[in-house]
Formats: sequence, C-alpha cells, structure tokens
Amino acid sequence: MKKRFIIAFILLVILSTYSPYEKLNIKSIFKIKKIIVENNYILKEEDIKNELSFLYDTNIFFITPLNIKDEISKNSFIESYEIKKIYPQTIKIKIFEKNPIALIQNKKEKKFFTEKGEIAKYFETEKLQNLPIVFGDEKSFKIFYSEIKKINFPMDFIKKFYLFNSNRWDLTTKENQTIKLPIKNYISSLENFFEIKDQYNFRQYKSFDYRITNQLILK
Repeated sequence: MKKRFIIAFILLVILSTYSPYEKLNIKSIFKIKKIIVENNYILKEEDIKNELSFLYDTNIFFITPLNIKDEISKNSFIESYEIKKIYPQTIKIKIFEKNPIALIQNKKEKKFFTEKGEIAKYFETEKLQNLPIVFGDEKSFKIFYSEIKKINFPMDFIKKFYLFNSNRWDLTTKENQTIKLPIKNYISSLENFFEIKDQYNFRQYKSFDYRITNQLILK
C-alpha cells in the first residue's frame, strides 16, 4: 500500500511539471539514469559502476537484488550488497567488502587472503600495500591461520610468512625480527615470543629460534 502511494505521488509530481502540449512517456520516466555506490573503501566507485552499467535504461520497477547478483558475484572482493531504489531513476548500491589480512604470493600469481580464510582476486591498490606477504600455498596458510587466530595473533605485526618444504614456518616481523617455528606445537612458541619480545634483555636479538623442542636459541 505504501509503495503504491509513493508511486502515485511521484506520478502526480511529474505530471504537474509537464506542459499539456508536451508528450509524456511514462515508461521513460522510470528508466534508471543514475547509479550511486556507497560504503566502498578499497574498490573504486567507477569500477563498480562499470560492472553495473547494464542497469542503465532498465525500468526501476524490475530491479531486484537477483538482477545484479551474477555481475556482483564476479567480483570476489565483494562480501555482500544492498540495493535501494530512489524513484524515479536512481539506484543506490551499498557495498560490503571483504577484509584482506594477507597477500599470498607464489610463482604464478598473487591472491588476497581474508580474515574469514577466503581467497579474493588480486588487484593493484595503494590501500593494501602494507599487508603481510605469504610465501607458501593457500591451503597450508589457511590451516596455519586457523590456529594462530585462536590466540588473537596480530597480523599487522608481521611482514612475511615463509613456508618451508618441511611444512615449517618462519615469520619476519615489521621490526625485522625472525621467528623460526617448529613443525608442531608452534602456538606455545608464538605465545612465548610475544611474552618476552619487549622485555629489555630480548630487544637486542633479531632471531628467535624455537625449532628444537623446549629450547629457544637467540641471535
């Protein structure tokens, strides 16, 4: 009922602005002429508009979230979206982006790794240039990340993750300290590192080697 009232009101306003000598085409009044994109922080507004350019000149009454699902889903960086119609000719798209926490880099390509453990297609952007780089396959890092996030691991403290063939990780911090982790039970090693790293006696060291069980070798 409310929607019908709004439509009737819009038509009344439009009709009141037209001269009786002008030919009025009702269908053309409700064709989409403007797309507004909001809530995008990393993705460029123009890129999203280009992806949705097929909406222009479409009747606004026929637009639903399903109409744009196929095009939006092609962008792996978009988590979800909302549509709002602003009658008579505007569509507003609210974008919810995925949150990348690392950049996976191998010989073939680069990929974003999100906080939910998902992969998103890589693209150049200055806003994500400080992400830690993962030198290893995405499957292994997903397993590793699922464990370290249990201790609220500070991803922004790390510059590089490096996976060895033995399935062991080395981490390089943004302070250029190297953490050499064991293959197993590496969580306790990480907890120990974050407990001692800021203590005066340990600030001088650049290498924290936990590879031998129950030992810490400092260099």
